[in-house]
Amino acid sequence: MAGTAAAASFLRGLAKATAVLGLGASVAGASLYTVDGGERAVIFDRFRGVLPETVGEGTHLLVPWLQKPYIFDIRTRPHTFSSTSGTKDLQMVSLSLRLLSRPDVPSLPTIFTSLGTDYDDKVLPSIGNEVLKAVVAQFNADQLLTERPRVSALVRDALVRRAREFNIVLDDVAITHLAYGAEFSLAVEKKQVAQQEAERSRFLVARAEQERRAAIVRAEGESQAARLISDATAAAGTGLIELRRIEAAKEIAADLSRTPNVAYIPAGDHPNRMLLGLNTTAR
Repeated sequence: MAGTAAAASFLRGLAKATAVLGLGASVAGASLYTVDGGERAVIFDRFRGVLPETVGEGTHLLVPWLQKPYIFDIRTRPHTFSSTSGTKDLQMVSLSLRLLSRPDVPSLPTIFTSLGTDYDDKVLPSIGNEVLKAVVAQFNADQLLTERPRVSALVRDALVRRAREFNIVLDDVAITHLAYGAEFSLAVEKKQVAQQEAERSRFLVARAEQERRAAIVRAEGESQAARLISDATAAAGTGLIELRRIEAAKEIAADLSRTPNVAYIPAGDHPNRMLLGLNTTAR
């Protein structure tokens, strides 16, 4: 009986010790929290509210039930969103914007109090659309392409300034996509066709002008040549014309003589039937 009572007492003691150790381990576990690399913690106290200090990396102590940690990722994260905006000349364009953002670490308690842990999803799309619409409205549709560096700079400066008001730091802002509406694309195509037609018309007009000038110069040359021939004929007679006629007849006769299928038979004794320099060798 004494042995049984001692065993029962030992088991009760062991159970109590185990319960105490379990309770202690539970309290110790609830009193510790870990902040990983690239993160920061904001502590909410049930009596004092959000504490103004930001907790860095490592394992830290807190009061169970009274305090609760909220973990923030402070590494740079990408965000992409699209917006359809109207230009100065009332054309609709679609733009895609990529941002690299991170929270301002000393301002994490303020961010948590005013925006919560999903602050970037609440703020960045709204200010991004606002800035894009405001900047795009300052340019015509074609200027968005010809002055794209200036457009990007204006969007970046405006977004950095607006994000700073919410304690968000933007490391990079870039316009990744720009697309016009179907009406503008059709208008651009028609404009290009009209420009090509205008260039073709200008070319035809220029060619016609060149041909007109060439015809005038040719006519002036022929008129001057005829005048010179007329003056020479009046001064020296028609001998030069007869000589040229004889030379032309000689060239024609030489060409005919080299053609085997052509024969010339003189008829009568008329002097105009005579061929000069005719090659009579049989072929």
